[in-house]
Amino acid sequence: MSRLQTEFQRLYRPLRPTTVETLGQGSVAVARAMVFELARPADWEQLSTVWRGVQRDLDLPAPAIAASGLDGLQLWFSLSEPVSLAQVQSFLDHLRRRYLPEVAARRIKLMPTVDNPLDDTTSVPALQAATGNWSTFVAPDLAPLFAETPWLDIPPGRDGQAHLLSALKSIQPAAFSTALAQLQADLQANEAAETAAAQPPEPPEPPHTAPAITTTATQPRDYGPNLAPQTFLLAVMNDPTAPLALRIEAAKALLPAENTATITA
Repeated sequence: MSRLQTEFQRLYRPLRPTTVETLGQGSVAVARAMVFELARPADWEQLSTVWRGVQRDLDLPAPAIAASGLDGLQLWFSLSEPVSLAQVQSFLDHLRRRYLPEVAARRIKLMPTVDNPLDDTTSVPALQAATGNWSTFVAPDLAPLFAETPWLDIPPGRDGQAHLLSALKSIQPAAFSTALAQLQADLQANEAAETAAAQPPEPPEPPHTAPAITTTATQPRDYGPNLAPQTFLLAVMNDPTAPLALRIEAAKALLPAENTATITA
């Protein structure tokens, strides 16, 4: 076995999904290689947001970068332990929705699936019968050079390919579970925020106004122009609208002199 075959096996084989028996679920297809492809065009500037994001945001090891030999650039993720195809698709789709939400779905291929498994025909490096070109793993600093022509027209050097793969690590089970849970939680939070932002704002409550307090000015009573002094004083004394001080003075004026002195004292 060559060094390239050894490194590829360490990271990705078995390449084709296998079937395992699980408790309570029966037969389940599992895989340890996951491929995220962007094509037509093979825009590394866009795909690099995924490559950088999984390392920066999810604390995962860097995936391999590959030119497909056809029309796309790919990220090859390695799992130390296989997971179900449902988990593979969930992980890759959450990456798509987080990092490339504006990219048309027709430009993105997420593998493997039941209908589109990985096998030796999709392996890297490999001759592509449809074009006569070769797929190849590429270094991150060379990836932009393959944006317009994501292939080689000659076989890549096997030692160089092995060297690129030797620096890569597989995703451990706990790290994969944590990353998938974080992707799901972040997506739910973003969707909730978008839903809240789309809701029309509630109309403001009308300002609270205290009921108006109205006061009715008490009009002074008209005693008439021709009242006798005693009658006038009696009217003032008995007038509930008159100021209390005036009513007292009127009462004093009506009392005999000796009683007035007593009240004054």
